[in-house]
Amino acid sequence: MKRIDRMFAECRAQQRRALIVFVSVGDPSLKFTRKLVPALIDSGADLVEFGVPFSDPMADGPTIQAASERALKSGVNLPQIMDLIGNLRVDFPRTPFVLFSYYNLILQYGVERLAADSAERGVDGWLVVDLPPEEDQEVRPALARHGLAKIPLLAPNTPPERWPLILEQAQGFVYYITVTGVTGARTKLPADLARQLSRIRTGSPVPVAAGFGVSTAQQARTVGEHADGVIVGSRLINVMQEAGTQKKAMAAACRLVRELAAALR
Repeated sequence: MKRIDRMFAECRAQQRRALIVFVSVGDPSLKFTRKLVPALIDSGADLVEFGVPFSDPMADGPTIQAASERALKSGVNLPQIMDLIGNLRVDFPRTPFVLFSYYNLILQYGVERLAADSAERGVDGWLVVDLPPEEDQEVRPALARHGLAKIPLLAPNTPPERWPLILEQAQGFVYYITVTGVTGARTKLPADLARQLSRIRTGSPVPVAAGFGVSTAQQARTVGEHADGVIVGSRLINVMQEAGTQKKAMAAACRLVRELAAALR
């Protein structure tokens, strides 16, 4: 069984929801990320999304944009990120890892080359933010050749007539964007979130995880009542930035993950 499938199966057996965390790799340094990821997994993260910093992250709000800028200033690049993932895979053979990127970066690296390197280093799937299914003719076959999942996104404003096209090709899990707009913590979630998630889960061949806007344990618990997994990114970055020192940032991140994980049990 593949790592993503096994993780969701184990969560179901334990009657809980999966906690998925987004990490902006290289913010503020690769050395910090190398320490952060194990700490988050030990604190309760079930799957890690490795965000590749990009100079024009159009789907991301101010928090992740700033994190990308800090990472780029530190000099991080995709080859370094792949090496980092490979090193982490040695220590965490069971935790699913997903590469979260924009297509331009993948194209520059080389689709086939990155797919091969991803499989070699232990990446389980890609989440390409700006690549609709009508334009993934190069990416999907490359991922299939190397046993990687292409994880799709659905949003509240995705026309229902497009759902079958997206869901029938879904692998790993479906990332449902809970709110319209860019990433970022929200004070409240949409009123129709439960109905939307219920409809999507009914038509999806794979688990559905929801993210964008989840910032508290209570919100995570609410989303988890209607989804198979909950994704948190901006709030994690925020608490680390607010902490001040890197030592305090690590402690704050782990504390948040423990709270979120407990809320999903």
